[in-house]
Amino acid sequence: MTLITPRKLLGAGALLTALAALTACSGGGAQPADTADSSGGGGGDSGYTIAMVTHETPGDTFWDKIRAGAEQAAKDVGATLQYSNDPAAEKQAQLIQTAIDSDVDGIATTLATPDALAESVQAAGAAGIPIVGFNSGIDQYKDVGALMYFGSDENLAGATAGERIAEAGGKHPLCVIQAAGSVALEARCAGVKSAVPGTENIQVNGADDSAVVASLQAKLQQDPSIDYIVTLGAPIAMDALDAMEQSGSEAKLITFDLNADAAQAIKDGRIEFSIDQQPYVQGYLAVTSLYLKVKNGNDMGGGLPVLTGPSFVDASNIDTILPFAENNTR
Repeated sequence: MTLITPRKLLGAGALLTALAALTACSGGGAQPADTADSSGGGGGDSGYTIAMVTHETPGDTFWDKIRAGAEQAAKDVGATLQYSNDPAAEKQAQLIQTAIDSDVDGIATTLATPDALAESVQAAGAAGIPIVGFNSGIDQYKDVGALMYFGSDENLAGATAGERIAEAGGKHPLCVIQAAGSVALEARCAGVKSAVPGTENIQVNGADDSAVVASLQAKLQQDPSIDYIVTLGAPIAMDALDAMEQSGSEAKLITFDLNADAAQAIKDGRIEFSIDQQPYVQGYLAVTSLYLKVKNGNDMGGGLPVLTGPSFVDASNIDTILPFAENNTR
């Protein structure tokens, strides 16, 4: 079994505690508000505008948590949040340029396709606008010019998931990639394969649930030796459950990421476990880091990525986590 050695990374839990003190001591800090708009209004107004640009595919509920965390952070520090998204790399790059042209105070962006975004990320730096990466691009963020990074180590997450599969006797996992060209998704499957060499990848269209179900059903009927299905997003896990039922597959299911439906499926024993990257925390830290950078010149992570995962959710802790998943914060 090939093991991946964890890098020395700053954990998000300890960082959040420090952030509470930092934002409280910074003059522009604000207390959390009850409203859900994405502007300031948490009890103070720093006057800062922070842009968040993601590769969100419309309809993917995963991003609701990213945005919820970002909006809460904006309220807490009294900033205005401008959120935009496009799954096409060239259009995401245009959105970053739009934020630059708008002269925002800071930019947080996902880096699922870092090569395509490098020019726009570097343009932000050239314009004197601090830009941080989050969610995708942990191995590339420095190369493209982002100052900090907040997310899960996807290679480590995949390898750890693979180790759990191997310990349970799994030999032929099917790793389901729902978005072509995403470095984070490819890293997850590569990590699983490092621990279980019999891992096979399948590409599906994550924007079409019925197509996902049809593709997986056909694959499971064709190859009954598949003993584990590894989905890389909670909505895809729910599609996989439908495909398993329709195909009569006896494979076990694990998933990356979490939503209320997947959390309930873990509680019900239909999903073995989830590898959670805590997207709410990613959104929250990305916005807060930019506020502190602009106001105080603060950096986070000591030149290393700040980890928000992997965090495992299974039968041992689902009762604690389920209410937070239902509240859209976990």
